[in-house]
Amino acid sequence: MKSVLAGLALAALATPGLANPYEASMRDYLESELLIWAFDPVIIEAVRAHNVETAGIDQAWIDAADLRWRAEVGSANQPTIGPVLNNIASDFLRAQIEASAGTVVEVFIMDANGLNVAAAVPTSDYWQGDEAKFQQTFDVGPGAVFVDEVEFDESVQAYLGQVSLTLTDPETNEPIGAMTVGLNAEMLY
Repeated sequence: MKSVLAGLALAALATPGLANPYEASMRDYLESELLIWAFDPVIIEAVRAHNVETAGIDQAWIDAADLRWRAEVGSANQPTIGPVLNNIASDFLRAQIEASAGTVVEVFIMDANGLNVAAAVPTSDYWQGDEAKFQQTFDVGPGAVFVDEVEFDESVQAYLGQVSLTLTDPETNEPIGAMTVGLNAEMLY
């Protein structure tokens, strides 16, 4: 496990070129705070279980589930969203947000298909597999990190950015999913 963490830490530090002025701080936060979350047994077990549950699904199933999710966002009836928000892993993620004192604004984990497994708050869609946060991490393999652009978010009046990383099974060192964390970039300086 220590070698896996060390490898992820080195990958996180290997910054080929800073895409935004907050990237170095976001990577530092990843190394100091977020990597330990990625190996918490609650997260690993949730992703493993979801991978078993969704083994063998096809793109048509994913598309239909994603449409159901999108239709449920903001509604009182959430049979697709509810199980993702109401599980032990989601409780763990919400506790991490609270402990971050405003630095972390969102966090969610995905399975090997790019489907949400757990989330602190609802995401706009269920399937992340068609987005860079998944393609630049899970598809790349162990140790992969993707730092997205920081943008001003009108709803919270702050600069927010996402950092994503591959979730790796500590027993096999194989990628099992991905984690995306939304950061208030202004809190990192």
